[in-house]
Amino acid sequence: MRTLSKLGEAIKQRRLERKLTLEQLAAKSGVSRAAISKIERGDSGASTPVLGKLAEALDLSISQLVGGPRGEPVLHIPRERQPVFVEGGTGFERRSLSPMYRGRGIDFVLNRLPPRAKTGPFPSHRQGVEEHLYVAKGRLKVTLEGNAHVLEAGDFLFYRGDLTHEFENLSNTTCEYFIVIDSTRLR
Repeated sequence: MRTLSKLGEAIKQRRLERKLTLEQLAAKSGVSRAAISKIERGDSGASTPVLGKLAEALDLSISQLVGGPRGEPVLHIPRERQPVFVEGGTGFERRSLSPMYRGRGIDFVLNRLPPRAKTGPFPSHRQGVEEHLYVAKGRLKVTLEGNAHVLEAGDFLFYRGDLTHEFENLSNTTCEYFIVIDSTRLR
């Protein structure tokens, strides 16, 4: 799991690579300058929706922002080397499974949502991004632009990533679901 300071360093490094000031990143992401500054210093964590807004504004996926192995033709990523982001308030866990190749447009993640927990709304991606969701365990409510879809284990849902989306575990056990975020159409 990436520490607050390492996550803050990654955000700052990417912001500087993109030649963005704190004010410019705030305007582009919709996250306040003060909040970004606290996150970059490691004084504060970021909720998953805030992390999503920052990643999108920095032209990255959340997985690319939280880090992970890159660029080998055959890659075995042991569980302990997979980047994990855990949201403190809800316990929502996002585990990056795919390698972080630059220029690739696939991000494969495993999400674990505690019993009866709900994420905040995720910011929409750029137009052209698509998401493929598969529920492995539990019962999940996916709300897309205010429209709810209830999924059982084994169900699949495809949707445009430019829709605002949030997730709620309707189960009394942890819900596990995989998402493939596909931005290859933007490349």
